[in-house]
Amino acid sequence: MKNILFLASPGAGKGTQSEILAQKFNLIHISSGSLLRQETASDSELGKEIKTIISKGDLVSDEIIIKMIQNQLDSKPDAAGFIFDGFPRTASQAEALDKMLMEKKCPLKLVIILEITSAEMIERLLKRAEIEGRRDDNEETIRARGIIFNEQTTPLINYYAAHTKTVTINGSREIPVIAAELEEIVSKL
Repeated sequence: MKNILFLASPGAGKGTQSEILAQKFNLIHISSGSLLRQETASDSELGKEIKTIISKGDLVSDEIIIKMIQNQLDSKPDAAGFIFDGFPRTASQAEALDKMLMEKKCPLKLVIILEITSAEMIERLLKRAEIEGRRDDNEETIRARGIIFNEQTTPLINYYAAHTKTVTINGSREIPVIAAELEEIVSKL
């Protein structure tokens, strides 16, 4: 089983590259943001709980995020592997993911660190905000998200570098160039 984790700042292209790899290698792309949107759109008990939390302006707890990821893993027992995008974001989430995968005897095989500069992140997210009409994505909030990402990701990079194969990829290049490099790396897993 090929389980892969993307660590990348907002706007780096992890969603795009995750989708390309998922199609190429028949993997399941798990995006925590997409899962949250799906759950809140559903009539499930978990979806109702998430709606209540978000409506109060609170952050969804690690426990709920982990439960959603566990549900995804359990619902796809015959998957060739998973690509994790946006999860984990904290060391406790990383430990929970490792535990879930070890219980299934299929640990992470690769952590991909997709790097772009802060200036690129801001430029890409402002452009995306304009295209998608995201009024809350302004330069100030984007910078704040970048700072939070860096604070959360450095411990994760250190955590995974200790026991999982990691590769750092220049995310500033054209999408097909990055995809070709990643396909070559993943094909050797």
